[in-house]
Amino acid sequence: MSDMVSSRRPIPDRLGTKASRTLASWEVLLFGVAILIFIFNSLASPYFLNAWNLSDATFNFTEKAMIAFAMALLVIAGEIDLSVAAIIALASTAMGAAAQMGIGTPGLVAVGLGVGLLCGAINGLLVSGLKLPSIVVTIGTMSLFRGISYIVLGDKAYGKYPESFAYFGQGYVAWVFSFEFALFVVLAVLFGILLHATNFGRQVYVIGNNEFAARFSGIPVERVKFILFLLTGLMSGIAAVCLTSRLGSTRPSIAQGWELEVVTMVVLGGISILGGAGTIAGVVIAAFVMGLVTFGLGLLNVPGIVMSIFVGLLLIITIAVPIIGRRIKEMGPRA
Repeated sequence: MSDMVSSRRPIPDRLGTKASRTLASWEVLLFGVAILIFIFNSLASPYFLNAWNLSDATFNFTEKAMIAFAMALLVIAGEIDLSVAAIIALASTAMGAAAQMGIGTPGLVAVGLGVGLLCGAINGLLVSGLKLPSIVVTIGTMSLFRGISYIVLGDKAYGKYPESFAYFGQGYVAWVFSFEFALFVVLAVLFGILLHATNFGRQVYVIGNNEFAARFSGIPVERVKFILFLLTGLMSGIAAVCLTSRLGSTRPSIAQGWELEVVTMVVLGGISILGGAGTIAGVVIAAFVMGLVTFGLGLLNVPGIVMSIFVGLLLIITIAVPIIGRRIKEMGPRA
């Protein structure tokens, strides 16, 4: 019996465990990288340290990070959602259509969040209800949701949003601190509490570590996964509200390619792509790292395609390094 207990995988959600110390060291390393990038940007461009420019830099990651918080929980549970950018497109299209009918700002926000929840529910039902692989399901719904936007809009765009609607993406709560950044901070705290200080978060870790054992422990695996897909859809809806408000218009190509950046942000933040490990703090730091990098490259007039190449390479390296390190450790001398 003692051998069985000692062979169990630890659940890395509490300080003091070996896994949590490893994650903490990754976060410290990532934080150091963020500082180095900040110093490099300040030396490379005389415009970087301007307070308003730094405020503008936060728009490079806040909307994506909102989705990444929910995506982090989903990946920890062993699933993934590649339809998040398409959900933004569909939610934005629905809000645009509602705006053309004269619906006010509260109604537009309700439409955006409602479409996000609906899309999340569809993904959740297909994965948790029909037991379909999430990567296959969300690739399919990615094409479905964005395809609907293209059918509705074609090569046209929606505009004419109410003036008050612009606050979500362009308003400031105090000085240089935008509403989006304030919302980002609040959501980071809420998701941190949900994952690290609640029984639900503990269940997410258990499912990601061993789904079979989680079922025998009485954890409602399907219900937890369904809730996680709902959360991801809701966060995509919130991001759609902020992004549409910031741009002031809707096109079917809105948020194109964001799913790659969201996944990169999650993995860079130390969330194990295999599930069962990771922290919200890591995702927050990763969001700042990616935001600082893209903003710094923008100030240096680096083309957007180069930024896309950088994001792709960053995703590959972040996934490959832990796996290579683990294999090297396994090949080492054994006692």
